[in-house]
Amino acid sequence: MQTGFAFLEAGSVRSKNTTNIIMKNVLDLFIGAIMYFAVGYSFAYGQPGNRFIGHNYFFATNKDEVMKTKILTLNPQIFSFLLTNKINTQNFTYASWFFQYVFAATASTIVSGAMAERTEFTTYMVYCTFLTGFVYPVIVHWCWTDVGWLQYGTGTGLKYIDYAGSGVVHLTGGTAAFVGAIILGPRIGRFNNDGTVNDLPGHTVTVAALGGFILFVGFMAFNGGSQLTISNPGDGAIVALSIMNTVLGGASGAIVAMLVYKTTDAIRGEDHYWSLLITINGGLTGMVSMCAGCNDMLPWAAVVIGTVAGLAFMTWHHIMLKLRIDDPLDAVAVHLGGGLTGVLLAPIFVVKGLQLAETKEYVGGIIYGKHWLAFQGFGWNLLGAVAIIIWTGVISILLFGSMSLLGVLRVSEEVELKGLDKLKHGEPAYPIESYCDGVPPWSKGKVKQCNIKV
Repeated sequence: MQTGFAFLEAGSVRSKNTTNIIMKNVLDLFIGAIMYFAVGYSFAYGQPGNRFIGHNYFFATNKDEVMKTKILTLNPQIFSFLLTNKINTQNFTYASWFFQYVFAATASTIVSGAMAERTEFTTYMVYCTFLTGFVYPVIVHWCWTDVGWLQYGTGTGLKYIDYAGSGVVHLTGGTAAFVGAIILGPRIGRFNNDGTVNDLPGHTVTVAALGGFILFVGFMAFNGGSQLTISNPGDGAIVALSIMNTVLGGASGAIVAMLVYKTTDAIRGEDHYWSLLITINGGLTGMVSMCAGCNDMLPWAAVVIGTVAGLAFMTWHHIMLKLRIDDPLDAVAVHLGGGLTGVLLAPIFVVKGLQLAETKEYVGGIIYGKHWLAFQGFGWNLLGAVAIIIWTGVISILLFGSMSLLGVLRVSEEVELKGLDKLKHGEPAYPIESYCDGVPPWSKGKVKQCNIKV
């Protein structure tokens, strides 16, 4: 996933900012790893925990002791087996840490795309730290732990439905990206005073497309792997269904976005094209929408939800331009639009749905079950989406707003015009010297000077 994001973002920005955006993707992994190791996993999955936040396992401590206590309570035979064979139960939580940490890095990467080409690098490191270490883990605790308030529900079987993170990962990242792009402001030259939009194309569609292909593959593991196990009866079928639905959702989202982009411009009498980047982003939006319920819906439902996600993507794409909010990657349209679509439609189309607390009977979604709990489930998912948006939005406003007031959020006009690669990193992705013979210090005048003008 991170490789795909890196290529997609690198191809979608101008050549003078390529190193900068790749560097941010690299640090999403490494800052995210340290923060999730130190506090993030603890806030998300630390036991014991309350309805709001977890509080244990800081710096990977106490995992073995807590896990053994839990296993002893649930199954003394397994506990005895572990002791007899000297199996360290930390191995289970280490595997969980790795899988969940990658999700945290994904949430952070979403923001870097929307704020590309004009954000101070130190500012990026600050918000990456907060997002992976606190903002995202708290939402995980709400939605994916037994004691979190959205997962626990009312105790009657009402729970938040979000299998692989349409809301937890993508709505969180999309909301932070939306707030950040607003407070940061548009790139120089993006909008004219009369509201018209100037195109600031990325420097290589080829690299962006490569990133899209890598993400398409990554999403299959992102969603299919959210089953978390593969050796239990029925695991294989769920993983296979999740992957198939992810592909279908992406396919329908891509086709719809492509057609809408082409036809709406034609209807307005403007130049109209078959856009590759719009098609890729439409496909990603469809896959994002699949995260919420891909494990529990029939393939035809995936096509329907992907279609709605493609429409949502194009709607958000135009809303952002109308509001003069600059998002070089369309990250808000993909992740906020797709995430919200998945969270709201999953309770409608799921087959098994929620379980009654008393009988453990599955009631199905609104279409298949028509049970009162299914309708409540839709309302509960809506509440979850609102809670995620408010939590992420308020903290993002405080974070980005304070840095903007301090004057450390955005680079200077000179840096933005010249590019962040050379002035911030000293490593331009495409140094002018590499296009000619140059005058290296060791040549002693034997190599003629490059005549390329910048």
